[in-house]
Amino acid sequence: MIKKLLLTVCLTAFLAWAQDDEDDDEGFVSAPAAAQVDAPDDDDEWASAPSGGSTATMDEGGESSEDFSEGGLSSAQRQERLDRKKFEEEMRLDEYANSERRRDWLRNRLMLQIGMGSRYAFMGESGMGMSFGIGAEYILPDFLIPVHFGVFGSFGFLPKGDDSDEKEYSLEGGSGYKVGLNMYLFPKNPLHLGLSLSYGTVYFDHDIEPNKTTGVRPLIAVNGYQADILISYLTNEWYYLQFSVGMYYAPILAKTGAENPSFREKANSDSDLEVEYVTRVVNPKGMSKQGIVFGLAIGYALPELFPDDTEKRRREREKARARSGAAGR
Repeated sequence: MIKKLLLTVCLTAFLAWAQDDEDDDEGFVSAPAAAQVDAPDDDDEWASAPSGGSTATMDEGGESSEDFSEGGLSSAQRQERLDRKKFEEEMRLDEYANSERRRDWLRNRLMLQIGMGSRYAFMGESGMGMSFGIGAEYILPDFLIPVHFGVFGSFGFLPKGDDSDEKEYSLEGGSGYKVGLNMYLFPKNPLHLGLSLSYGTVYFDHDIEPNKTTGVRPLIAVNGYQADILISYLTNEWYYLQFSVGMYYAPILAKTGAENPSFREKANSDSDLEVEYVTRVVNPKGMSKQGIVFGLAIGYALPELFPDDTEKRRREREKARARSGAAGR
């Protein structure tokens, strides 16, 4: 009898304990739901709060720390992200400037050149004799796309040499110049076709009679006009290459008598009333007033003197870094 009573008491206590445990579990599970139902008009902060339990607050500068809560970023990391965005924007602008430059290689370029032949500065005799010279050219900003205009000038020297026909004589050297205007086409292509019009020393030859004292055949150089077809290679790089072929015209060689420098008065004229003139050069007809000439030149494009937008921003960044470094010290 006592055993049955004790068994009944234990069973009753167990059932009571189990009932209390189920009630506790139900209260734990339903509490958040009850809170959401009972307070539907609360601020959105409860509904939008992240599972981690952190909420958006305002920092000292009035800037929301939501970036920190969402990405888990510190202020140093946020600054690094801003710097990266700025760098990417600068790269995008640089690429745009480069694409602009690739669309026009010619605009606003200054070049120093060295060359030989008709443009630096003259040719002569059989067309093979040529001077060696230096020049400068500035291609103006575009006025009428796709045409670019440039102005140039050159100065050349003809070295003194030996006469190939008569070794006892030598040939006098000299100098010449040329100034002109160029017109370039195809600015988007590294190879540019152009046309050049110039004035200056265009042709030379040597007197057939040498100086009796020195044994040097004097130089005869004439000025005139010249038109050339240009084939130039120029990109955004510093190097420059140009080949030219054209024709000169020397008006003074079209004259007759003493006005033509390639003729001299005959020493023993039969009549004083009729003066005869003979050629001073190898060609019995004198120097030709027109002829074909050509030349070759290489150059340096001097990109630093006329920087594009990319170079300007790079210099500004260098100055900003220098100022920040000085301020840090």
